[in-house]
Amino acid sequence: MDIDRFKHDHVDILERIDSLRTLAHNGIMANSHAIAQQVKELGKVVTLHLAVEDRILYPAVQKADDPAISAMGAAYQNEMKGIANRYIRFTNQWSDAAKVAAQPEAFRDAANTILKEVYQRMQRENREFYPAIERM
Repeated sequence: MDIDRFKHDHVDILERIDSLRTLAHNGIMANSHAIAQQVKELGKVVTLHLAVEDRILYPAVQKADDPAISAMGAAYQNEMKGIANRYIRFTNQWSDAAKVAAQPEAFRDAANTILKEVYQRMQRENREFYPAIERM
């Protein structure tokens, strides 16, 4: 199975997370408009990536002849539902510049929590899940 698109999405998402982190480090209040815009744009990329995973990647992996890979696909999909829901809430809450500027520390805490979770998940996919798919 060709998963180059998924790998490319991960690179794009990680670069956007890094850009968002840089903006926050340079001052949340001063960069609230750019941060809110980045949150919005990152949200679109992540949402599209998740939708394609749900419609194409997970179903294909779960039909694999190897029961271990099939089970891995089901587990990854199930785990991602919780992460996706938390990420969508983050995007909805923090894509408003006024909210970001009014609550910079709350934004920082929320961003650190969910973006770390997304980052760790993508790293696990890159290390474990994607290589397993490529061996199918």
